[in-house]
Amino acid sequence: MADVKSGPNPLFLREEDLRQGIELLFYAYRDFTAEPDAMLAKIGLGRAHHRVVYFVGRYPGINVTELLGILQITKQSLARVLGDLVAQEYIAQRAGTKDRRQRLLTLTEKGLELERTLSDAQRARIAQAYRAAGAAAVEGFRTVMLGIIDADDRAKFQPPGPGKR
Repeated sequence: MADVKSGPNPLFLREEDLRQGIELLFYAYRDFTAEPDAMLAKIGLGRAHHRVVYFVGRYPGINVTELLGILQITKQSLARVLGDLVAQEYIAQRAGTKDRRQRLLTLTEKGLELERTLSDAQRARIAQAYRAAGAAAVEGFRTVMLGIIDADDRAKFQPPGPGKR
């Protein structure tokens, strides 16, 4: 495991620094998901359920095709996870108004509570890290993360306009 260095390295594209970046992502994701994973395990759900609950909560009325595009999973995988969440009354489905074949997804009250509970720990973790790092580092982090994700998804993350934060 690589030691975390003190201060920025002007040679940040060296192999060791790139490997450390990969390793930091692994550790950060592990710790970012640990508390919600434990909460989900208690109710018989997993990380895939969390992702669906999160994005349905973030985009109420999202259709299944849009959700598949975000999650990049198969219809079969989503059908299983969504079936669990509908059966346990975390998500409600309704037909689209223009196309009755379309399924629009929203969180139920029970689903809203689950999403809040799962996300509270993650928001607190991110807020603590942001406060410790400062505004410039947060903007640098955002820039790095945007550079990692596929170009097609970058437009979804334009900075909010004045008064939208």
